[in-house]
Amino acid sequence: MAVVALVASSGGFFLAGVLSPPPEPGPGSVQSTSTPSANDMLGQRRPDFTLSDSSGAPVSASDFDGVVWLVNFWATWCAPCIEEMPMLSLLQQEYAEKGVKFVGIAVDDADRAREFAAGMAISYPVLVGQTDVAMTGRRYGNSSGMLPFSVLIDANGIIRWTRLGALDRDELKRQIIKASN
Repeated sequence: MAVVALVASSGGFFLAGVLSPPPEPGPGSVQSTSTPSANDMLGQRRPDFTLSDSSGAPVSASDFDGVVWLVNFWATWCAPCIEEMPMLSLLQQEYAEKGVKFVGIAVDDADRAREFAAGMAISYPVLVGQTDVAMTGRRYGNSSGMLPFSVLIDANGIIRWTRLGALDRDELKRQIIKASN
């Protein structure tokens, strides 16, 4: 089952990458035909985005300026994504008093993602989309398009840590503490 999920996620992101135009360069940047890698993004200002939450309201990256936040790209058909969601919900509750925010970005249909998130009792905001989410992930350094993909951003909007694949709770906590100092 995990192999099927991995193949499905790879295929979906491959198609999204092939069918999507490259992301627009930001002000003052040089146009490039390649997607930045996660390592390229470390120490860089987070790219901006505006995506819809599961009820259709727009949410922008700038809405999280001034706080440490983790953005976690996922999908309902991604087994490792589903496995880490309860841990992320618990960490959101644990770090809420410290002002740390968690944001899930689902590469999925809005209705399906909303129902899925409700069933999982996710305690953090969920944004949804398809091609726009895939493009956002690429701009954040997910050059392979695989899931899950997570990015930790400090209060100044600087990308401090990225992780392709399932998150390790202890490592994530260490990185949150580092980004908070």
